[in-house]
Amino acid sequence: METANRVLVELKKLARPDKAEFLPKFFQAYEGGYGEGDQFLGVVVPDQRRLAKQFRDLSAEHVEQLLHSPWHEARLTGLFILVSQYERSCDKLKRSELVSFYLTQLDWVNNWDLVDSSAHKILGAHLVDNPTQRSLLTKLAKAKSLWHQRVAVIATLALIKNREFTEILVLSEKLLNHRHDLMHKAIGWMLREVGKQDIVVLRHFLEQHSTRMPRTMLRYAIEKMSQEERQEWLTRK
Repeated sequence: METANRVLVELKKLARPDKAEFLPKFFQAYEGGYGEGDQFLGVVVPDQRRLAKQFRDLSAEHVEQLLHSPWHEARLTGLFILVSQYERSCDKLKRSELVSFYLTQLDWVNNWDLVDSSAHKILGAHLVDNPTQRSLLTKLAKAKSLWHQRVAVIATLALIKNREFTEILVLSEKLLNHRHDLMHKAIGWMLREVGKQDIVVLRHFLEQHSTRMPRTMLRYAIEKMSQEERQEWLTRK
């Protein structure tokens, strides 16, 4: 029987001392950093993805054990497994159960890579097919947790790719003055994705808000524009 402990054993076999030293700095796991207290084995993402494929049918009980692990790589591997289970399921009830499970685990989806690897692929994909539940995004955006707020923003990527922009435009306006750089980057990234789908929509948002947007958010949003247009928006700022 596949268990969370077996996954952890395999992860520890793949641990690299150089990565174990580097990753806490990269994810700001030091005192005062956004990832303060997180622990790293030193396993690279491609190896975690291979393990997730190997253990893709892990039970919810054992996925939960991975998500509650102090080891960052265990949580990310658990999320890779959960995403795989959601994407492979053709059963609407099963998918809804996986989304509900994901939402109960958000306190452990607690760094930007964990959010970015799962929010749009589970919650966002669910909301594409269940528009009446999109108020969940507003609820998450109002949460005190930075990571819950980032889940709300990144989940909209699935909607954006479906050419549905209302949710991200509303969230972007509400969170325009957010204090954290990680949210500026997330919102700017999603606005850039809107521009890939419909540049007119992005330009309209910028016309209304560019002069109040944090510099990082604006730079992310206009990254794919021509140099001339980028300069024009930055000059307005």
